[in-house]
Formats: sequence, structure tokens, C-alpha cells
Amino acid sequence: MRLSELSLRHFRNLGVQDLQIPEEGLALVGENAHGKSNLLEAIYYLETLRSFRGARDDQLVAFGQDVFRIVGTMEDARGSDATLRVAAAFQRAGRRKKVTLSGDEPPRLGDALGHLGAVIFSPADIAVVNDGPSERRRFLDIVLSLNTDGYLEALQRYRHVLAQRNAALRENRGQSMVRIWDRHLVEFGARVVEGRRRWLRDRGPLFSRYYAEVSGGPAATLEYRPGFALEGATDGEEVETALCRALEASSSREFRTGTTVVGPHRDEVRFYLEGERELDVREFGSGGQRRTVALALRLAEAATIREVRGREPVILLDDVFAELDAGRSERILDLMEREETGQVILTAPKESDVRFRSDALPRWHIRCGQIEA
Repeated sequence: MRLSELSLRHFRNLGVQDLQIPEEGLALVGENAHGKSNLLEAIYYLETLRSFRGARDDQLVAFGQDVFRIVGTMEDARGSDATLRVAAAFQRAGRRKKVTLSGDEPPRLGDALGHLGAVIFSPADIAVVNDGPSERRRFLDIVLSLNTDGYLEALQRYRHVLAQRNAALRENRGQSMVRIWDRHLVEFGARVVEGRRRWLRDRGPLFSRYYAEVSGGPAATLEYRPGFALEGATDGEEVETALCRALEASSSREFRTGTTVVGPHRDEVRFYLEGERELDVREFGSGGQRRTVALALRLAEAATIREVRGREPVILLDDVFAELDAGRSERILDLMEREETGQVILTAPKESDVRFRSDALPRWHIRCGQIEA
């Protein structure tokens, strides 16, 4: 799919605008703080129904307004007449979110996810490396929810059961009232673990290759550290057994702390630099190495869309080369030019900073939130 039309109503500082998006994409040029990233945020909202910058929905509504609305018309990039109109709106009063697909409300909000096939590259991605384990779990959960059938449902049901179980522990309701949740916690927790483990295993070699190409040096590797001992489990049934054992072994600790201490909500992912000895990038990596890890993860996400959805991803680049040194910038540019990507929408503070597909992308400009084609 590609984005052909974008209608904006009171999203951030973008006001009321109706935009015709070129087939190849565009380069949006403007000074900082005028709304370049807000446009990419609005587009990516149509993919995930959330801000890629972690803002709450009520923070996305323009000052003095009660509702924002984004409507994107998507066309089949392969030339068929198929179109899809995704509309997302949020009302501050009552905190109501409404989403429609070509005018129809989907049975579940999750059914509206992932129709654009977009990947966002942003300087903020470095948080996946620099911050705590929850950021890495969040990255995996978004990628898998968009690209793996059944993952989102398993994740949502796991979180619901975990909340109920933790409430029983916190309120000291007794072992029987805690254990009543274990069967579903194990069932859905195992599905979450299997989804994460499979993606990291399958995309690990690709991540390493991307990292080596961008860094111009040794590769980096991924390591999955589940929130309980898998004990050599090779399939879903064995993962369930391992989680059951972990829950039994941690029972006394749980009642002391009042919370579930094992499970995929404690999962971690580590990144290591290959060399004479492996080094944890989060602890020992330079700023450039950490940013390269984040870029390699996004490239692996784009590859997932190509494989799973059978189409080229829409690439959103938010001034992504600004914090890379010259060597890494040139190598990532070369790599991305060689990768099969579809529509590209990027931002830059100056026209001279538009380096990716620089001859192919129309230049648009933005000032105080107003976009001029």
C-alpha cells in the first residue's frame, strides 16, 4: 500500500489541511519546532493508533480543541484499484477513540492496525537501546502485533490475567485465589514468549548483517533473555511447562513481594558487539554504536513487512541522519538505496540535508505547522 491522501484536523500544530501525497513520497523541509515530526507522527498513527513518541492521545489534540482526526487514503502500490480509507479520531472529553476502515468500524480496535505497512526511523529510537527492558519489549510487541497473527490477542490477554493475578497477590487473597489465574497466565505467556523468541531467532542474522554494513566494522548480535528459565524448551508446550515450574518455584517470593516475578513481562533483549570478547552495547557501546543498533532493528522490521505482508514498506525518516557520523551516514544511505523500499516520506531542516532519494522526492516546506507543496 501507499498513502495517496492525508486529511488532518487539529492534530498537534498541523491545523486543518488536506494533502495529496506523491506516489514516490516527499521530503518535508523546515526549521525545527515547526511541525515536521508531527506530520510523520500523524501518518504513523494510522499504522499503530498510537504516537511513536510515546505521547498520550489527549496530548495530540491541538491547544484549544477537543478532537483530532486523521484520515488516510491508501492505494495498492502494485497497480490494482484497491483502496482503503483509514480514519482515526480522539475526543478529549470522555477520552473516546474511534477508528473506521472505509467507513466501517472494525469489531476490535486491533483489526485496524497495520494497514499502511509503515516503518518509522527516528533519533528517538535510541531509547530502545539506552533505556530499560520495557522499551525493548515495547519494540517487539509493536512489531509482532502488526505482523504476527494472534500475537496482539495473546499479549492483551496475558496483560489482563497478569493484572488480576497481581491484584490477588497485592491484596493477599490467599494461594487458591492467586493460582486460579495460573492456567491462562501460562497459556498466553507461552504464546508471547514463542512470538518474541521466533522473531529474534529469525531476524537475528539479518540484524547482524545490517549492523555490520552500517558500522563498517564487526557485527553485533541479539540475545533473548526470557523472564524465566526455558530449560531447553523447543516448542509452545515445553515453554508452558517451563513457565509452570517457574511460577511454582517463585511462589514464596511472590507472596513476599506482592507481585508476579516471572513471565514475559520480565523479558529482556541484549545487544553485543562481536570482537575479542563480546561487549554489551548498552553498557560499553559508543553513541554511534547504539544508534546503529537502533537503525539495524528498524531495517529488520522493514524486512519483516516485506516478507510477511508481501509488499514494500512505507519508510518514514525523521531527520534520521542528523546524529550519525559521516561514515555511518554514507553507509546507511547506500544500504537503504539498495533495499527494496516503497514510498518514502522524510523530514530535514534544510534542502541540502535531503540525501536519501534526493533526486526523486518532491520538496515540500513547513512553517508554523502549515505545509506547502
